Amino acid sequence: YWFNPKTYNLQIGDTVVVETIRGLELGKVVEGIKEVDDNKLEHDLKDVIRLANDRDLKNAVENEEKSKHAIGKIKEIIEINNLDMKTIDCEYTLDSSKLLIYYTAEGRVDFRELVRDLASEFRVRIELRQIGQREGAKMIGGLGSCGRELCCKTHLREFDLVTMKMAKDQGMALSAGKI
Repeated sequence: YWFNPKTYNLQIGDTVVVETIRGLELGKVVEGIKEVDDNKLEHDLKDVIRLANDRDLKNAVENEEKSKHAIGKIKEIIEINNLDMKTIDCEYTLDSSKLLIYYTAEGRVDFRELVRDLASEFRVRIELRQIGQREGAKMIGGLGSCGRELCCKTHLREFDLVTMKMAKDQGMALSAGKI
């Protein structure tokens, strides 16, 4: 993703604080400062908020730990509410003001009660994000039928449609769930 560096003299490898659609996050500078064509931008260019300081880095580590502990409690609360959904992952925003929960489900899920229960448990704003099976596989990782790490985990950024012909060419089982 591209961000406006404003007046910061950013170097490759610098850690910065940026605002994304998920909230405040840490980012790593991977390219030098340059002009980007408007047609390459997916959305309006947002500013780099600041260079990450020690407190930001400490918060990120603490949030990662909190997320690891939260996932079990989230699954427990989902089970109590008897909902047909699978929790894939969760993460806190850098300022710990929001907990994002990623899940997969076959159909629509009425999670009004769930959000209330989660908000009272974690005392932060809760955002549930339904993701597809392929996005879930990308987050979790694993091995493909070829025996190698999943392409979506290693190098694919976006998913193209998989056709029946592609599945047949690769010798895969021709079931919609597998495809």
